[in-house]
Amino acid sequence: MRKLLAALVCLAATATGCGAEVESSQDTRTSAVTLTNCGRRVTYDKVPERVVTNDVGITELMFALGLEDRMAGFAMPDDKGEVGGLPWKGGYDKVKWLSKDQLTKENVLDARADLVFAGWNYGFREDGGFTPDALKKLGIPSYILTESCHNGRTASSRGIMPPLDALYTDLTNLGRLFGVEERAAALVRDFKKQIADVRAKAPKGADRPTVFLYDSGRDTPFTSGRYAAPEQIITEAGGVNVMHDVADSWTTVGWESVVERDPDTIVICDYGDVSAEEKKKFLLSYAPLRNVSAVKHRRIFVLDYADLVESPRNPSAIARLGAYLRAGTGTGTGAGAGER
Repeated sequence: MRKLLAALVCLAATATGCGAEVESSQDTRTSAVTLTNCGRRVTYDKVPERVVTNDVGITELMFALGLEDRMAGFAMPDDKGEVGGLPWKGGYDKVKWLSKDQLTKENVLDARADLVFAGWNYGFREDGGFTPDALKKLGIPSYILTESCHNGRTASSRGIMPPLDALYTDLTNLGRLFGVEERAAALVRDFKKQIADVRAKAPKGADRPTVFLYDSGRDTPFTSGRYAAPEQIITEAGGVNVMHDVADSWTTVGWESVVERDPDTIVICDYGDVSAEEKKKFLLSYAPLRNVSAVKHRRIFVLDYADLVESPRNPSAIARLGAYLRAGTGTGTGAGAGER
């Protein structure tokens, strides 16, 4: 799987690596740039030079665009997944690791940041007062990850567009802001081509397996509604997200809804203090799930956290999950039942 990942992400990086020629990020433009971010028009007076990011997917969007030289640091925990095959892995050696927790006003000020790129529940949070409005009062602009935009359905519901559209929107916006439009457009084209190739092989109609994304939680599972990245990762891979009707991104549901929807496959999000193997053992031993098809047939697949949040790793995650689902439906080759 890791060899496949390396090949796929190399294709994804035709604008940023593997021998490609790219635009310089040393853009000296000083004219203002106006972007639409989370439904609001936001004007940036200059090209940022000391960007601070929160979390792995957000950080790697900057790296994939070759913008390490515009960064002052990032915050993320240790469990960022396997980076060995990523063409932008060098960014981790070039940019300062500010915190293994999350951003605060203090470490942003210490880094002399002139832009904070984060998201709601990906750094921005009302309870700790770390918000775009709070940063604005300090004279620091923000850009909000589109996957995380509040959608107004409830105080905490997130997501305003299909997840891959959110990825393309952020790449395009960042390309405009930093003057690397051609690089961003090339990434978007390559991502769309990779995904189209997987879609062409995917099972159709009634042959599409149903999939439940299991992030964490024992009393109640944390999962993906239709506005988080797993929705389209599952769909483009050839499956159907059993929580598609939930108008939120990452959210909590009840186990009874999982049992009722009887998924054919469960995808585990690998991150945090509980290992993927421990999560798998729990799912296979949890009595209420014993008659769920995925559990009965041990159809459990693992993807890294960085594959499943909005990030430039999404296309390769689609390809790997697609191969697994095709193996289970008899329409292709890939990992066998119960394998990663």
